[in-house]
Amino acid sequence: MKANRLVYLVRPGKIQLGDDQRRYIGQIDVPLNEEGINQARNLCRRLGDVDISSVHCSDLSRSRQTAEIIASPKAIAVISHKKLREINFGKWEGRTITEIAKNYPEAFRERGTDLSYYCVPGGESYIDCSRRVVSAFHDILRSSTGNILITGHNDVNRLLLCYILGAPVKYLFRISQRHVCLNIIKCTNSRFRVELINHVGK
Repeated sequence: MKANRLVYLVRPGKIQLGDDQRRYIGQIDVPLNEEGINQARNLCRRLGDVDISSVHCSDLSRSRQTAEIIASPKAIAVISHKKLREINFGKWEGRTITEIAKNYPEAFRERGTDLSYYCVPGGESYIDCSRRVVSAFHDILRSSTGNILITGHNDVNRLLLCYILGAPVKYLFRISQRHVCLNIIKCTNSRFRVELINHVGK
């Protein structure tokens, strides 16, 4: 790994939803809404003078759209990775948190007490998600040079930051990730250091 590389880790912008209720949005392929597109454009302007060699994203629309908006002025091709997808919420996908808590109270409580290993029916656990995301991260570093930008997802970014910080997966919700926030990870001879977390500027 080349010394002194920077990884710019970004959360996608806001997405198109029919209401403002909190839902389990994992691998449902939902595009950015107008606000989300503008958020990505603002971040693009902030990164205008930043030297970036390659741009990577998940294969979900919201991640790819955000990455393409940022990469476009730099004339950089966007590379998508299935392993960077958001966590799979299985049968809970698209359903509101209130609905799940009401209709499946035992499963909801069990997940809350075993956040790392609980697996929603048809989905995956946060431990499983962390393993594939960390694997994707190392694959990207090995296959690229220079500074890179990765557009992940809310929980994907949290899990990757937990890994870099040496924190247990169960602490992922202690890390905030606002829409189009910027995180910066410094890579030096296979060692990592977090330089910035959850920064949203103008």
